[in-house]
Amino acid sequence: MSEHPAPARAVRVLLVDDSATSRAHLSSILEDAPGIQIVGEAGDGEEGLRQAVKLQPDVIVLDLQMPRLDGFTFLRLLMPRRPTPVVVVSSLAHPSDVFRALELGALDFVAKPAGTAASLEAFREEILQKCATVRALRLENLAARRPMPLVAAPAEVPPRVVAIGASTGGPQALHQLLAAIPGDAPLAVLVAQHMPEHFTATFAARLARATAFAAKEAEDGDRVAAGRILVAPGRRHMELGRDDDGTLRARIRSAEIGTTRYTPSIDRLFASVAAVCGPAACGVVLTGMGSDGREGIQSIKRGGGLTLAESADTAVVYGMPQAAVETGAVDEVLALGALAGRLVRFAQGS
Repeated sequence: MSEHPAPARAVRVLLVDDSATSRAHLSSILEDAPGIQIVGEAGDGEEGLRQAVKLQPDVIVLDLQMPRLDGFTFLRLLMPRRPTPVVVVSSLAHPSDVFRALELGALDFVAKPAGTAASLEAFREEILQKCATVRALRLENLAARRPMPLVAAPAEVPPRVVAIGASTGGPQALHQLLAAIPGDAPLAVLVAQHMPEHFTATFAARLARATAFAAKEAEDGDRVAAGRILVAPGRRHMELGRDDDGTLRARIRSAEIGTTRYTPSIDRLFASVAAVCGPAACGVVLTGMGSDGREGIQSIKRGGGLTLAESADTAVVYGMPQAAVETGAVDEVLALGALAGRLVRFAQGS
């Protein structure tokens, strides 16, 4: 019997992009990375669809703007036939395209680099990380989730603060969770979703259209109130503060280099909510890779607040929820469909 474990199978990648230059750039990044194998390339959506069915890759890196069959139609046709993790490469000029693709089943996205050396290196690191994330995916949870029914709640309960952290798979999970909470639920919602700048404002706008809450990308000094969702801006951190008169406000902080691995930081948001709200705080850790939220959920628990985590039954990536659960500080581990009702009960004081 061998003393050494067998090496992990390489992540098999299919590139679908009409630009030969872009495919060559992606190939140069991925070919040199250990544990990643490019199994095919396609110059348009039609060829990409044929390759996806034939090659059955572990992940597809997809451009959205293509001739003959664009990325959106590609996703509509692919997902019912063979659900596959798809990472979209999107222009900063079209952030709304990203969320349309996520709604059609894409797993995650990477913004195209601006051309500077720093942006090219950041793009390289991010595309490698997204492809490697596939190893931790729970593929059975990639299928589209059904909308959850609204849960009734009385409005005359003092507002409480819910802080929610998410990463990979988070935009879809947040959309479905928050859409299932009635607008009269006396909750103020703060969201830290790992997402680059230029995309969080569009994401917040989509939440505003999809939920019964008012939602926006947070600005420094924004009032935190019942019926309102504030989304932490990309590449910055959001914390909760309280004015001398008791008014709750968002505090936006710069992301100092080297101080935290994750931006926006879930740990920082949770710690500030725990310090300001104590037992009137709730922390929720949703799907995501890594361990952000692990320290913060313990802060909320120590402050007497309610602590929740998404279960492996629905989390696309169980890394962050699992890291939180392993601390022993999580009160309840619930499937996504049960979290809305639990938050309504929290708003009611139970």
